[in-house]
Amino acid sequence: MEKNRLEAFSDGVMAIIITIMVLEIKVPHGEDVQALLPLLPVFMSYLLSFIYIGIYWNNHHHMLYTMRHVSGAILWANLHLLFWLSLVPFATGWMGENHFTALPIFLYGVVLLMSALAYWILQNLIIATQGSDSALRKSIQQDWKGKGSLLAYAIAVIVSLWFSWLSLMLYVLVALLWLLPDKRIERALMTR
Repeated sequence: MEKNRLEAFSDGVMAIIITIMVLEIKVPHGEDVQALLPLLPVFMSYLLSFIYIGIYWNNHHHMLYTMRHVSGAILWANLHLLFWLSLVPFATGWMGENHFTALPIFLYGVVLLMSALAYWILQNLIIATQGSDSALRKSIQQDWKGKGSLLAYAIAVIVSLWFSWLSLMLYVLVALLWLLPDKRIERALMTR
């Protein structure tokens, strides 16, 4: 399979995920600012999740750009990633509708943790398939951002049932860490 089919399918799934999330924001029954206030938690959870899906889309694009060919294992690992990302709208909606209470924040963290783990698996399969001189391996090297994100999600999930506000802050911090596009892959491809 050519990698452009994998890219197109993944792009389509991520676009659908964003569409589903925005459709969960219900139009208020009123025309003043007071009618919008109950939607603030829903909008804030949507904003955070929109940023996360954008981060995944951006980094996924850069990662796939480094590939020369697609293996069956890469196809399954990519589907694994898309599965976890497809749960983001549900976790986002539940968290926003329940005004950031503990159990929805816990579930949101599990989805973020599993998405990050799935991305890590896909990344490592691409490196294994492309060989020891792969541009992806050279660009990420120690990958402190990826490993640090996994650790932050794990901590956030563990403490979410007792300190949900701390978990939410960790989710925001990880998003801010990744908000600027990761230039490591671009630099590695330019020096090649």
